[in-house]
Amino acid sequence: MQTLVTATEGAGIPLWIATDSGCAALIQSLPPMQAAWAQAQGFASERHRLQLLPDATGAVAGAVLGLGTAKSVDELTLWDAAPLSERLPAGTYRLATSVSAHAATQFALGWLLGSYRLTRYRSAAAKPAIANALIAPAGADLRYAHAAAQAMGWARDLINAPANQLGPEELAAAALELVVQYAGECVVHSAETLTREYPLIAAVGAASARAPRLIDCRWPRPGAARVTLVGKGVCFDSGGLDLKPSAAMLLMKKDMGGAACALGLSRLLLELGAPIELRLLIPAVENSIGSRAYRPGDVWRSRKGLTVEIGNTDAEGRLVLADALCEADAERPDLLIDLATLTGAARTALGPDLPAAFATDEALTAQLADIARAHADPIWPMPLWMGYDDELGSRVADLNNVSSSPFAGAIIAALFLKRFVTATPNWLHLDLYAWNPKERPGRPPGAEAQCVRALYQLIRHRFG
Repeated sequence: MQTLVTATEGAGIPLWIATDSGCAALIQSLPPMQAAWAQAQGFASERHRLQLLPDATGAVAGAVLGLGTAKSVDELTLWDAAPLSERLPAGTYRLATSVSAHAATQFALGWLLGSYRLTRYRSAAAKPAIANALIAPAGADLRYAHAAAQAMGWARDLINAPANQLGPEELAAAALELVVQYAGECVVHSAETLTREYPLIAAVGAASARAPRLIDCRWPRPGAARVTLVGKGVCFDSGGLDLKPSAAMLLMKKDMGGAACALGLSRLLLELGAPIELRLLIPAVENSIGSRAYRPGDVWRSRKGLTVEIGNTDAEGRLVLADALCEADAERPDLLIDLATLTGAARTALGPDLPAAFATDEALTAQLADIARAHADPIWPMPLWMGYDDELGSRVADLNNVSSSPFAGAIIAALFLKRFVTATPNWLHLDLYAWNPKERPGRPPGAEAQCVRALYQLIRHRFG
């Protein structure tokens, strides 16, 4: 398990960081035996290459981590530090290279995140992680590093949970846990109230034995800026009567990834005392098949009053978000953010690592992109191109939930949501994947808490 500790200056095994341009000078500065060893091993500072340096007894006396073509050591990110949990021998280490406060914080956060493992569903005891400690780097914001690691780990756990372990009721319990811990308020709408007040959420969840809910949490702070988060909480998506093929259903336990990321972001904001009034809305449903399932061709009246023709029951996420966004929009918060694993089109365009970001104000997505880049939590701005708005037309209702066109699916989904956000000037929609499809340092295959750190920084930049 990776930990951060405090120690006297000079304690711990030194860990240096080397870029291609600074590698030769760093090796020359090492003690002669260690310099000779690094040269004999052909160390050339490739990114993520780790070179252990022995002392005269063969014990580890130091290590060098490569940053490759980075212009400076201050460009290191949390993902550069995350691999060290598995690659360094057990011991206590110190960052021997001087870096900026931002880089030190990133290094500390990556050190903590690198030890994330999903073991709770194994009957056999997991192989114990290597016990490593890092002496807190100078200038690092340790409170933030610990809080961010905890928030991201919690979000990952929720996304990784199999659907039989986490349905709408369990998602509501997770939100209530947050409310209790941080002295908030919560109302969970269900049954007749949901059918009457939030009909699209009720319709999508009607076929499941696990009843749908709208989870509404608040942390009042009179006079503060108001931030509302909406997270898509589809705990499993079969596609409904427009049934997904089996291969497309395999990862649908993660279709509540937007809700998990919204919960993780809420935890981070609350733990670090962001000076805002926070509201969190999660429409929690399971999109199933049954005698009560909503059908292609149905027409449903939304909370906003707009009627929606169902062109495809597998486009359920935008329906549950529509009612939740309408509720959020009625209060005109200073910033409204929704997070959702919404469209395959966004993944086709941008891949798994880049959430698509849409906003009513392009300056908002530009600001978020800059912040996200600095914190290795990237997003990519996409246009709310109104030229495609007529693709949502219907002959029998105010709008259809899908387009007949195969093009611009992520934009058209965002335009559908925009119909339900008409009063709030600053709305941000994030279409994310919430999953790591391959093994990478610090990012094992499975859940990923995307946008949590970037959105936290955006909110702090805008509201203090």
